[in-house]
Amino acid sequence: MNDRKTVCAENGMVCTSQKYAADAGLEILKKGGNAADAAIACAAVLVVTEPTSNGLGSDAFSILWMNGGLYGINGSGYSPELMTYDELKRRGIEKMPFHGFEPVMVPGAVSVWVKLNERFGKLSLKEDLEPAIRFAREGFKVAPITARSWESAFRTYSGYTDPMFKPWMDTFTVNGHAPKAGEVFRSEDLARTLEIIAESNGEEFYRGTIADRIEEFSIRHGGFIRKDDLGEYEAEWVNPVSVNYRGYDVFELPPNGDGIVALMALNILEGYEFRDRISADTLHKQWEAMKLAFSDGNKYIADPRFMRKDWQTLLSKEYAAARRKQIAEKAMDPHPGDPASYGTVYLCTADKDGNMVSFIQSNYAGFGSGIVIPGTGISLSDRGANFYLDPSSPNCAGPRKKSFHTIIPGFLMKDGKPLGPFGVMGGFMQPQGHVQVLMNMIDFGMDPQEAVNAKRWQWLHDTTIEVEEGFDPEVLQVLRDKGHQIQITDQFTHFGRGQIILRDEDGIYHGASEPRADGKAAGY
Repeated sequence: MNDRKTVCAENGMVCTSQKYAADAGLEILKKGGNAADAAIACAAVLVVTEPTSNGLGSDAFSILWMNGGLYGINGSGYSPELMTYDELKRRGIEKMPFHGFEPVMVPGAVSVWVKLNERFGKLSLKEDLEPAIRFAREGFKVAPITARSWESAFRTYSGYTDPMFKPWMDTFTVNGHAPKAGEVFRSEDLARTLEIIAESNGEEFYRGTIADRIEEFSIRHGGFIRKDDLGEYEAEWVNPVSVNYRGYDVFELPPNGDGIVALMALNILEGYEFRDRISADTLHKQWEAMKLAFSDGNKYIADPRFMRKDWQTLLSKEYAAARRKQIAEKAMDPHPGDPASYGTVYLCTADKDGNMVSFIQSNYAGFGSGIVIPGTGISLSDRGANFYLDPSSPNCAGPRKKSFHTIIPGFLMKDGKPLGPFGVMGGFMQPQGHVQVLMNMIDFGMDPQEAVNAKRWQWLHDTTIEVEEGFDPEVLQVLRDKGHQIQITDQFTHFGRGQIILRDEDGIYHGASEPRADGKAAGY
């Protein structure tokens, strides 16, 4: 798995989790598009070729270095007006579910595509979406890791008898089964919906015929989402936030996403010196810092309109020093939530003019809610599953509210100069992946591909840590003696799937693509 090498290119680069998407991004760059156009094209192709992780009902976030400036956009959808705490409790819901209409939020990804294209694109939205429309209509061969996730989803939805899940089976199966690796999958419904989005610049999706169809299916099956929820939504431009880690400025997006969890952990870890990447001392301090950062994130992060603590205070060096003092020789239990990995796609692009885009898109748990709007190919996300049903929490479910969000694009700069985009997808693994790949490069001198190839770990809950096969057994025993409950697994997809592009002083791009996914780094 770890024999991939960093790819170098001068004129442009695309790194994605599916090779078709990488090829589409290069196609757009060579056609005269820029990094923003390529990112939109890749995101749309990933909707088609990796529906196990994202779809037209997804949310999306991006950090962009465009035309000499750094920008951020938050495409997190909000909850429907009819989703109230009282109504959820009336329905007997004690914990937000992952499947069905209850966790469905307004999709944000299409709005992100439109806004990126309008502000920065050199090509039309129709041109950016052409590759995705072609793959949906003509078909593509399903990749091996994607096929495995598809089969898992098929087993889940096959067990449901409620007719609201039948459109998933109608849309995402081939002759009644999940497509196997190498089997061709195509969707005329998805192709036509993408065409409608392209031709209407997204208007039909949020305020036209597609919105009508979403509302109709929602009403039929007791869902909350309505056309007004869609029509009044827009993705938001936001300012990325950063901390300085050993001379490098690490940028994430502000809440409602949990990018600040990675920044908090880096602030804590900056107070130590690390020489050996896989020593017991290094791993222990990384794990404890990650727990402390997550315990704060899980308590305070929510829709910023409802947060009760100024999140910027969490990023101060003084606060990090105070948290660092809590790290002792034994594993601690900070009693946070229960992190786990889910389906997301991350991609990054760069063009000949030095523009670079960090982009992430997700339906959350695999295909999301399992709700597919008949005749459209639209799979709706289940991001509402991240709400709490606790009125004392700022992240309690409520109307027109954004939930705590796990998908986070990253961007690296130094001395005011852009180095490039990075990201590691996968639910609550994402801040942990960001910390690991950044430390691999900054502290341990790895190149981008070595940084994503390296064995990973993730904190799950309490004192439980999951690690990939291949860690030194003697080191793991020392860590067990410190009180860590360590689980070793061969399920490499648990540990996120990352991509990185860095630009050197000579203007050469160095790209890496995750060996734990089906994609590649491609440049020219």
